Amino acid sequence: MADQSIDELGGRLSVLTRQRDDHIELDALLHRLGELSHEDQRPVLLDLYRLVFPHAFAEESVLWPVMRRVLPDGEELTLQVEQEHQEVNEIVTRLEALAYGSQERQAAIDRLVEVLREDVRDEEDELFPRLQERVSARRLRMLGIAWSAVSAIAPTRAHPIVARRPPGNVIAALPLTALDRLRDRLDAIRFRGAGRAESALRIASTGLTRTAHAIEHLPAMRRGEDPSTRLDRPPAPPWGWIAAALVVISITLIRRRRRA
Repeated sequence: MADQSIDELGGRLSVLTRQRDDHIELDALLHRLGELSHEDQRPVLLDLYRLVFPHAFAEESVLWPVMRRVLPDGEELTLQVEQEHQEVNEIVTRLEALAYGSQERQAAIDRLVEVLREDVRDEEDELFPRLQERVSARRLRMLGIAWSAVSAIAPTRAHPIVARRPPGNVIAALPLTALDRLRDRLDAIRFRGAGRAESALRIASTGLTRTAHAIEHLPAMRRGEDPSTRLDRPPAPPWGWIAAALVVISITLIRRRRRA
């Protein structure tokens, strides 16, 4: 894929073109990540999550079902990438609990970069050339439109409990996307420097995170999962965190409006 022109990939709307564009952006983010200290990595990681997780969600919802239908070994090929996606979700979830500057955190970052690069190689060298052989340029463009639409409304954070396949991942999209994107906004404000609001924003973000991880355990969101990517963890009771998050968010928004 890397050596093909846009026309050879099926045009600007083609899913192959859009995938390659995301992979180029991912490569730039990974380079930036490696140049920064742990504290300075936070906004880059946020950008990385907002790219990687919607990208993978749209693949799992739109592309991999097609590949399982059109390729004789599509099940095996897509399962390998789903396993890589699952590992990324587990690493990022683990990062949430690791101290900045610790050896464990650096090891997790290193492994995250390694898996993401491996995922890109598998897709560009194996999956997408095979898909290109089997479907028309017109269908590649239709898949590109569908993939872009799904990625625009997909969750933006790690959810290792949610199924990597429909229908579970599709069911999970609405509640988790809302929580993730609200958390993205709060964290973006924090990382720019929130002053006295830093503590309140951190508490709210943590509450949203724990609520999302609790919601993952709903049975409907785990349907369709392959056993090799299934992760079982006991859910944490979310209700206290929901209440705390809502109170802090409300107070923060009221203060911001008064200042405006």
